[in-house]
Amino acid sequence: MQFDRLVHFHKTMGDKTRVRIISLLKRGPLHGGAIAGKLGLKPPTISHHLAKLKEIDIIHQQRHKNTIYFSLNEKNLDRMARAITEIGGDGMFDITEAEKTQVLNNFLDSAGKLKSFPAQRKKKLIVLEYMLRGLEHGKVYPEKVINEHILHFYDDFATVRREWIMTHFMYRKDNLYELNPPEMWPV
Repeated sequence: MQFDRLVHFHKTMGDKTRVRIISLLKRGPLHGGAIAGKLGLKPPTISHHLAKLKEIDIIHQQRHKNTIYFSLNEKNLDRMARAITEIGGDGMFDITEAEKTQVLNNFLDSAGKLKSFPAQRKKKLIVLEYMLRGLEHGKVYPEKVINEHILHFYDDFATVRREWIMTHFMYRKDNLYELNPPEMWPV
Protein backbone atom coordinates (compact mmCIF):
# COMPACT_ATOMS: atom_id res chain seq x y z
CA MET A 1 0.00 0.00 0.00
CA GLN A 2 1.33 3.41 -0.91
CA PHE A 3 2.18 5.79 1.87
CA ASP A 4 0.15 8.57 0.27
CA ARG A 5 -3.03 6.48 0.43
CA LEU A 6 -2.28 5.43 4.00
CA VAL A 7 -1.64 9.00 5.13
CA HIS A 8 -4.77 10.23 3.32
CA PHE A 9 -6.82 7.51 5.02
CA HIS A 10 -5.62 8.50 8.48
CA LYS A 11 -6.07 12.22 7.82
CA THR A 12 -9.61 11.58 6.64
CA MET A 13 -10.35 9.41 9.66
CA GLY A 14 -8.95 12.04 12.00
CA ASP A 15 -12.39 13.64 12.32
CA LYS A 16 -14.78 12.64 15.09
CA THR A 17 -17.88 13.13 12.91
CA ARG A 18 -16.53 10.64 10.36
CA VAL A 19 -15.76 8.13 13.09
CA ARG A 20 -19.30 8.56 14.40
CA ILE A 21 -20.71 8.00 10.89
CA ILE A 22 -18.72 4.78 10.59
CA SER A 23 -20.02 3.69 13.97
CA LEU A 24 -23.60 4.21 12.77
CA LEU A 25 -23.00 2.42 9.47
CA LYS A 26 -21.56 -0.62 11.26
CA ARG A 27 -25.14 -1.33 12.35
CA GLY A 28 -26.41 -1.25 8.76
CA PRO A 29 -27.13 1.03 5.78
CA LEU A 30 -28.60 4.48 6.39
CA HIS A 31 -29.58 7.42 4.21
CA GLY A 32 -28.00 10.85 4.70
CA GLY A 33 -31.06 12.32 6.42
CA ALA A 34 -31.10 9.52 9.00
CA ILE A 35 -27.39 9.99 9.70
CA ALA A 36 -27.89 13.76 10.08
CA GLY A 37 -30.80 13.20 12.46
CA LYS A 38 -28.94 10.70 14.63
CA LEU A 39 -25.87 12.95 14.88
CA GLY A 40 -27.81 16.22 15.25
CA LEU A 41 -26.10 17.76 12.22
CA LYS A 42 -27.36 19.40 9.04
CA PRO A 43 -27.60 17.26 5.86
CA PRO A 44 -25.00 19.34 3.93
CA THR A 45 -22.48 18.68 6.71
CA ILE A 46 -23.19 14.95 6.51
CA SER A 47 -22.88 15.07 2.70
CA HIS A 48 -19.44 16.63 3.06
CA HIS A 49 -18.25 13.93 5.46
CA LEU A 50 -19.75 11.14 3.36
CA ALA A 51 -17.91 12.47 0.30
CA LYS A 52 -14.64 12.31 2.25
CA LEU A 53 -15.35 8.72 3.32
CA LYS A 54 -16.19 7.77 -0.28
CA GLU A 55 -12.84 9.26 -1.37
CA ILE A 56 -10.99 6.69 0.72
CA ASP A 57 -13.37 3.93 -0.42
CA ILE A 58 -14.71 2.85 2.93
CA ILE A 59 -18.37 3.50 2.21
CA HIS A 60 -20.65 2.47 -0.64
CA GLN A 61 -23.78 4.18 -1.80
CA GLN A 62 -26.82 2.60 -3.38
CA ARG A 63 -29.88 4.36 -4.71
CA HIS A 64 -33.31 2.99 -3.83
CA LYS A 65 -35.97 5.04 -5.66
CA ASN A 66 -35.23 8.66 -4.64
CA THR A 67 -33.11 7.83 -1.60
CA ILE A 68 -29.39 7.08 -1.47
CA TYR A 69 -28.36 4.62 1.21
CA PHE A 70 -24.81 4.45 2.53
CA SER A 71 -23.17 1.31 3.81
CA LEU A 72 -19.77 0.46 5.19
CA ASN A 73 -17.11 -1.20 3.04
CA GLU A 74 -15.81 -3.19 6.01
CA LYS A 75 -13.21 -5.05 3.97
CA ASN A 76 -11.45 -1.83 2.90
CA LEU A 77 -11.87 -0.23 6.30
CA ASP A 78 -10.23 -3.22 7.97
CA ARG A 79 -7.44 -3.40 5.39
CA MET A 80 -6.62 0.30 5.65
CA ALA A 81 -6.79 0.34 9.43
CA ARG A 82 -4.41 -2.65 9.68
CA ALA A 83 -1.97 -1.30 7.06
CA ILE A 84 -0.22 1.02 9.50
CA THR A 85 0.87 -1.92 11.66
CA GLU A 86 2.31 -3.71 8.62
CA ILE A 87 4.81 -1.00 7.69
CA GLY A 88 8.33 -2.26 8.02
CA GLY A 89 7.42 -5.87 7.50
CA ASP A 90 4.74 -8.15 8.72
CA GLY A 91 7.00 -10.39 10.76
CA MET A 92 6.05 -13.37 8.63
CA PHE A 93 9.48 -13.88 7.15
CA ASP A 94 12.69 -14.55 8.96
CA ILE A 95 14.93 -14.89 5.93
CA THR A 96 18.47 -16.12 6.37
CA GLU A 97 21.34 -15.14 4.09
CA ALA A 98 21.49 -18.74 2.91
CA GLU A 99 17.83 -18.58 1.83
CA LYS A 100 18.46 -15.29 0.03
CA THR A 101 21.41 -16.80 -1.81
CA GLN A 102 19.41 -19.87 -2.81
CA VAL A 103 16.48 -17.81 -4.11
CA LEU A 104 18.78 -15.49 -6.06
CA ASN A 105 20.62 -18.47 -7.56
CA ASN A 106 17.29 -19.91 -8.69
CA PHE A 107 15.89 -16.71 -10.22
CA LEU A 108 18.97 -14.96 -11.65
CA ASP A 109 20.99 -15.88 -14.72
CA SER A 110 24.79 -15.67 -14.81
CA ALA A 111 24.62 -11.97 -15.78
CA GLY A 112 22.47 -11.13 -12.74
CA LYS A 113 19.22 -10.63 -14.71
CA LEU A 114 15.95 -12.16 -13.60
CA LYS A 115 14.90 -15.26 -15.51
CA SER A 116 11.34 -14.83 -14.22
CA PHE A 117 9.58 -12.76 -11.58
CA PRO A 118 8.71 -14.81 -8.48
CA ALA A 119 5.06 -15.25 -7.57
CA GLN A 120 5.66 -16.32 -3.96
CA ARG A 121 5.81 -13.27 -1.67
CA LYS A 122 8.90 -14.33 0.26
CA LYS A 123 10.90 -14.93 -2.91
CA LYS A 124 9.57 -11.76 -4.51
CA LEU A 125 10.78 -9.67 -1.55
CA ILE A 126 14.26 -11.18 -1.80
CA VAL A 127 14.45 -10.40 -5.52
CA LEU A 128 13.07 -6.86 -5.06
CA GLU A 129 15.67 -6.13 -2.39
CA TYR A 130 18.42 -7.49 -4.63
CA MET A 131 17.38 -5.15 -7.47
CA LEU A 132 17.85 -2.12 -5.20
CA ARG A 133 21.62 -2.62 -5.39
CA GLY A 134 23.29 0.48 -6.73
CA LEU A 135 20.63 2.90 -5.50
CA GLU A 136 21.63 5.28 -2.72
CA HIS A 137 19.70 6.23 0.41
CA GLY A 138 18.82 9.90 0.61
CA LYS A 139 19.01 10.38 -3.16
CA VAL A 140 15.89 11.25 -5.17
CA TYR A 141 15.60 9.57 -8.56
CA PRO A 142 13.43 10.59 -11.52
CA GLU A 143 11.28 7.80 -12.94
CA LYS A 144 13.43 7.56 -16.09
CA VAL A 145 16.55 6.81 -14.02
CA ILE A 146 14.66 4.19 -11.98
CA ASN A 147 13.43 2.54 -15.21
CA GLU A 148 16.99 2.39 -16.57
CA HIS A 149 18.21 0.91 -13.29
CA ILE A 150 15.53 -1.79 -13.32
CA LEU A 151 16.29 -2.71 -16.94
CA HIS A 152 19.68 -4.01 -15.75
CA PHE A 153 17.73 -6.68 -13.87
CA TYR A 154 14.35 -7.14 -15.55
CA ASP A 155 12.49 -5.88 -18.61
CA ASP A 156 9.16 -5.09 -16.93
CA PHE A 157 10.19 -1.95 -15.06
CA ALA A 158 6.58 -0.89 -14.36
CA THR A 159 5.93 -4.06 -12.34
CA VAL A 160 9.12 -3.66 -10.33
CA ARG A 161 8.45 0.03 -9.60
CA ARG A 162 4.92 -0.78 -8.43
CA GLU A 163 6.16 -3.65 -6.24
CA TRP A 164 8.87 -1.46 -4.67
CA ILE A 165 6.20 1.08 -3.67
CA MET A 166 3.65 -1.49 -2.45
CA THR A 167 6.24 -3.31 -0.33
CA HIS A 168 7.65 -0.05 1.11
CA PHE A 169 11.13 -0.44 -0.31
CA MET A 170 10.63 2.95 -1.97
CA TYR A 171 8.56 6.08 -1.70
CA ARG A 172 7.15 7.89 -4.76
CA LYS A 173 5.83 11.42 -5.13
CA ASP A 174 5.37 13.32 -8.40
CA ASN A 175 7.25 10.61 -10.36
CA LEU A 176 10.27 11.00 -8.11
CA TYR A 177 11.51 7.94 -6.21
CA GLU A 178 13.46 7.61 -2.99
CA LEU A 179 14.53 4.59 -0.97
CA ASN A 180 12.78 4.21 2.36
CA PRO A 181 15.00 3.51 5.37
CA PRO A 182 15.91 -0.21 5.55
CA GLU A 183 14.02 -0.44 8.86
CA MET A 184 10.82 -0.03 6.84
CA TRP A 185 11.69 -2.78 4.39
CA PRO A 186 9.80 -6.06 4.77
CA VAL A 187 12.99 -8.21 4.70
